[in-house]
Amino acid sequence: MIQDYINKNEIIKLIKPALAKESMPVYLVGGYIRDLLLGKTSTDIDIAVPAGHACNIAKNLADTINGYFIELDAMNKIYRVVLENKKDYIDIADCAGENIEKDLLRRDFTINAIAYELSTDLLIDICEGQKDLKRKIIKEISVENLLDDPIRLLRAFRFQSTLGFSLSDTIMQIVKEQASLLDNVAKERVNTELVKLFGGRYAVEALAKMERLNLLEHIFPEAAEIRKIPPNSHHHLGLLEHSIETVRQVQNFYDSAGIEVKEHLDEDFGAGQKRLAYLKIAAFLHDVGKPSTWQIEPETGRHRFIKHDQIGAEIILPALRKLKFSKKHAAYIQKIIKNHIYPAGVVTSDEAGEKAYLRFYRKMENEVIDLIAIAYADRMSALGEDVTQEMIEKNINGLKKLLDGYLQLKNELKPLPKLLDGNEIMQILNIPASKELGKIIEQLKEAQISSEVITKQDAIKYIKDLYCPRKI
Repeated sequence: MIQDYINKNEIIKLIKPALAKESMPVYLVGGYIRDLLLGKTSTDIDIAVPAGHACNIAKNLADTINGYFIELDAMNKIYRVVLENKKDYIDIADCAGENIEKDLLRRDFTINAIAYELSTDLLIDICEGQKDLKRKIIKEISVENLLDDPIRLLRAFRFQSTLGFSLSDTIMQIVKEQASLLDNVAKERVNTELVKLFGGRYAVEALAKMERLNLLEHIFPEAAEIRKIPPNSHHHLGLLEHSIETVRQVQNFYDSAGIEVKEHLDEDFGAGQKRLAYLKIAAFLHDVGKPSTWQIEPETGRHRFIKHDQIGAEIILPALRKLKFSKKHAAYIQKIIKNHIYPAGVVTSDEAGEKAYLRFYRKMENEVIDLIAIAYADRMSALGEDVTQEMIEKNINGLKKLLDGYLQLKNELKPLPKLLDGNEIMQILNIPASKELGKIIEQLKEAQISSEVITKQDAIKYIKDLYCPRKI
């Protein structure tokens, strides 16, 4: 029974006596109840109380359990109580309406419109959310609710990605007709839903459906140009389909990986999401530079995309900024795009060996595993008629060897020492902060990786030789 799971929850056991002192009903609502009914554990505890009381109840609860009171959204009367451990929290909000039934009727999907009254152990399901959980369908409560807050159009796909459920016919029709409503939604909200979507196990199914309903280009305008690139002798899929398939193959790489790789990709990467979510975003965008570099050789008919990795990393930055990705996350996605060809180059070149491997490890630092994953996914997503089984096996076996070598060495790989910082270089060369300075710093790092520069004196001589003849 659901009440057994609820009453065994350590947080509920802590807060229930304090909430019982309130002379009004208190309801657990939304995702926490949904996940319990699906047999999943959840730490997202949301509480709804009669209108006008959320603030006082949150303050009383914080005082009683030695927690911390935070006003999250004064306009919508949403408050947070952070537990004494400063890790767990409960969100408390006024009911949107006169009572819990009216509140549930204003929510997004039936599976999220189930409430549980704490003092009576009563489950309230007036929208038949339990029925839709069993049917594995994401169904709207009303069309008006979707249109009143268009972020729900994207949220539907987020739940498809995380739960693996299908969408109702009404949701798909509304998205097809009203996708442009998302253009006016705050980009911070779009970012939140988007990252959660890519973090889901079924992200590919959601992305494919979004593509069919023409929703993708309202989030990534670049998708319209990517869609124009057709299959070719090395790619059995058009470029947009290849981009989505690369996301699938990243998930496959993760699913078949060992503990060390999974721990790396499961790392909390900020905003409550794992590194894997951002890696899959980078996978979807890894060929964003191809449309602007597309050439077809007249003699051979071969499709060429020269420097699409570098150009893609440059042109994606404005889009990432517009979607409110943090500097850290934007830099990560750029790094993956810029270097997604690098691992395959290392393992298939005639000079493949320990020295080339070590250079790759040092240069890519904490993104070694991520880039090997992308290279694997890219290879498995490009199976055109000119791609032989021998080419595939050579590439995949090489990437496996590259990964195994890294896992053996990673604990011994110490970061390269910073021999000169930017201020020292500016002083030595008598130059201002500029793009030129950035190039000098980058080339000095390259020289360290190649062991051309080992000591500080080496570094000083190197930058003087580099700068004076104007070789930059």
